Amino acid sequence: MQRSLQLATTAAGYVAPNPMVGAVLVHEGRIIGEGYHQQYGGPHAEVHCVNSVKAADRHLIPQSVMYVSLEPCAHFGKTPPCADLIIANKIPQVVIGCRDPFKQVDGKGVEKLQAAGVQVTLGVLEQESRVLNKRFITFHTQHRPYIILKWAQTANGKMAGEPGGERLLISNEFTNRLVHKWRSEESAILVGTNTALFDDPSLTTRLWKGANPVRLVVDMNLRLPSSLQLFNKQVKTIVFNSLQHEEQGNLLYYQVTQDVNLVHQVVHALYQLKVLSVLVEGGAQLLQSFIDEGLWDEMRIITSNELVVRQGLPAPRVHSGELLKQESLLSDTLHYFVNPQTLVR
Repeated sequence: MQRSLQLATTAAGYVAPNPMVGAVLVHEGRIIGEGYHQQYGGPHAEVHCVNSVKAADRHLIPQSVMYVSLEPCAHFGKTPPCADLIIANKIPQVVIGCRDPFKQVDGKGVEKLQAAGVQVTLGVLEQESRVLNKRFITFHTQHRPYIILKWAQTANGKMAGEPGGERLLISNEFTNRLVHKWRSEESAILVGTNTALFDDPSLTTRLWKGANPVRLVVDMNLRLPSSLQLFNKQVKTIVFNSLQHEEQGNLLYYQVTQDVNLVHQVVHALYQLKVLSVLVEGGAQLLQSFIDEGLWDEMRIITSNELVVRQGLPAPRVHSGELLKQESLLSDTLHYFVNPQTLVR
């Protein structure tokens, strides 16, 4: 099962809104096949696993045990049911990491296998399997994307310089590269109007090999100029605003209601758009709104140990959170918090 989980992580950032899944086929202690779900819409882990078995070992399949990190599907989606594949190949025993909460599966895969006489063991390394797919599980159980809040702050708690001043560069080059890795792991990245206007970010993964997330920006009155990097044609971009609902090439103008709880509207829209996870990068007001509403699952705070500014915009105020870990990258300290109210365990 450890190997199944290891294989599954290979597809981070490439399979959403599907889950990450790994599968291993074992005969008398020897792995004869393995695979993972590699790309959304493509074959599932179980298919790659069975297909990877060498011709000389294929006669061993009906005497082997399949270990799979998530319950095999039992429905026709973009691919046929994996439970049917297991039954057709006469695999006598299946060990599963955790149940799939997706309503079209949710125990039906286990039931189908057991009805066909397959011995099923459920819940091996269950916590690890659930944490691996915390985004997928949150999406299907809480009906919203998995939300990660991220910001960088100075040693004295400022996240931006004085209004109208130069952009404040807080984190070092190694931390910046790590942030681009984080971006590659999420479905979307969200910023507010002021961040887009004053920082002109591209919100891509240019410092890390990986898929670019969908770019999201809140611009209620559509005052952002089209010359900003956000509006190039490189990546799909969604603009939450109060004036229009229209699609223009890679741009989707998504209309929300003025003066009604904005973050809840955005989160609901992202669920409707099947966005599995979102990295909220700022600014301070937008981040604070998510914190105040309790709409977050993780918080990643980067603090420069060297930079101090006399005047500047204060970083968000954190009301609660459970410190998961702390680490250092040269001049920066990173704190990782989880929301105990929403934590997938």
